[in-house]
Amino acid sequence: MSKLAFIFPGQGAQKIGMAREFYDSCPESRAVFELASEAAGFSLEEICFSETLPDESAAGDIPNEKINQTRYTQPALLTASLAILAAVENAGIHADAAAGLSLGEYCALTAAGALSVSDAVKIVCQRGIYMEEAVPVGGAMTAILSRKPIPIEEICAATEGQVSVANYNCPGQQVISGEKDAVDRAAAKLLEAGAARAVPLVVSGPFHSPMLSGAGEKLAALLCGQEIRRPELLFVSNVTAKAVSEPDEIRSLLGKQVCSPVRWQQSMEYLIAAGVDTFVEIGPGQTLTNFAKKIDRSVKVMHVGMPEDLERVLRVV
Repeated sequence: MSKLAFIFPGQGAQKIGMAREFYDSCPESRAVFELASEAAGFSLEEICFSETLPDESAAGDIPNEKINQTRYTQPALLTASLAILAAVENAGIHADAAAGLSLGEYCALTAAGALSVSDAVKIVCQRGIYMEEAVPVGGAMTAILSRKPIPIEEICAATEGQVSVANYNCPGQQVISGEKDAVDRAAAKLLEAGAARAVPLVVSGPFHSPMLSGAGEKLAALLCGQEIRRPELLFVSNVTAKAVSEPDEIRSLLGKQVCSPVRWQQSMEYLIAAGVDTFVEIGPGQTLTNFAKKIDRSVKVMHVGMPEDLERVLRVV
């Protein structure tokens, strides 16, 4: 029997105007923004939609930089993705499974009924603050692109300094993270070992590395008192790339996630092995759609970021 999974992008997919068309045309999407702004204590509509924001220290407006500031980016992207999800579900499309890359995992848990919109926003607001405050000086991330298998874990382990794999995105694309000098040294070794390219990423810190363990500990403490229900859908964790259903295990893995590798390729392979043959990426951009095409070309992959995308999906599912 055919199975469908909703998948949600992570930080980096955000852009000004995301979900605006759904906000304007779908009452359910607008309700998500209203709930989220109330939970966050600031206007997520303003952060998601405005090119400029009021300057609190002077007259006039300034460019909207909050959209790319981790403590605001995370609740903004979460809200935009959940607003689009509301329109998708209102159109009668429902999933059998859910997963999300890094931040997108909170969207997946909400889609699966494990978290409410308000609780997801409150947690992610704190997650963004913890990650922003934990960022050490001199951290970096670099994407490693290759046309053949390379011993990326072994080379990172043999490199002086702190560097490790942060993301297993798809065949031929992994990301390394850690101290900048160590990341640069490992990238040079990986190129020597046959990698095609090493692309430094414009990020605010060495995410998904042990250097963010402090943020993970704070998040784990916060989650201890957080209500998390058993997912109603098959939910796959970034940390284990396996299904997780027990609330206590979900809490533990969410705490570990910020300083552990994101096993996205393995998560997708797990879902495919579980019978998922159709994936709908929900949110701005098509990063996960592109990854999926490299992971397994036999599966059907669609994306919903605009109302016209939803219309196309409705004609297929």
